[in-house]
Amino acid sequence: MRTNREQLIEMAVGGEVWPAAMRSTYRANAQGEAVVFMGTAGIIHNARVGDRAFGWAADHVEPAVSIRNRVDGPEHALHYLACIGNDAIVTSGEARGARGVVTGEHAHIMVDFEPEIMEQLCIGDQILIHALGMGLELLDYPDIIVRKISPALLERMRIEETGNGTIRLPVAAEIPPYLMGSGAELGADYVDQDFMSNDRETIASVGLDDLRIGDIVAVKDHDHTWNRGYREGAVTIGLINHADSYLTGHGPGVMDILCCATGTIEYYIDKENRPNLAACMGIGNARLTP
Repeated sequence: MRTNREQLIEMAVGGEVWPAAMRSTYRANAQGEAVVFMGTAGIIHNARVGDRAFGWAADHVEPAVSIRNRVDGPEHALHYLACIGNDAIVTSGEARGARGVVTGEHAHIMVDFEPEIMEQLCIGDQILIHALGMGLELLDYPDIIVRKISPALLERMRIEETGNGTIRLPVAAEIPPYLMGSGAELGADYVDQDFMSNDRETIASVGLDDLRIGDIVAVKDHDHTWNRGYREGAVTIGLINHADSYLTGHGPGVMDILCCATGTIEYYIDKENRPNLAACMGIGNARLTP
């Protein structure tokens, strides 16, 4: 599959391991109960890509290490230019020189490191990212928009050219269009869109209760080529970048990676060789079972 890989710029962007912060002790969950919300920012030692998206006693779990920049301009560059699959390097502290992989964007940029590296990391440690992927194109498929993924990840997604003007790839699950909500108001180049249902029976009835962080999924009839909205026949391929939420109208996040309004993307569900970032990049909880 032809791309413009050789035309892309590789740029260093950076941030620091960001501390978890609380606006208030208690907030209301979807049932109106007061709970303590945790799961966003900081260093999370027991949730990585490949682990479950539902079932944590936490909110919007960002797997492994969350980073951001203290200055607005560099922070925007970090968010817009860092791509899933990019290399990350620790440049300060006890873990200096250790390498990780960018796994997604949410309130922060999320980076996976091996457990022994996370034990050495501290809040405030500097992380440099080799940002590569912004501007990536599929030269023979101009209707498909590529977003926030590195060429290395694109090559490992098992994409096939059908010979009929379309591409075909495996996904872990198909998400019905009516489940997608929070994030529709945000530009598709920035951050993810969440499930909007806290109804576990509905989630289970469409076979999504076993989703994992890092799963590559298809959102049916969603056109995210520029902004986000319903369009029959459109396809968005996304990646589950954070876990579930207590809040009404929020759930696991789906980060756009391939978008098409014209049906140029075909997909099939592969339960045997589950398409997940952990397996694609050999990171996180890479020992996945169907």
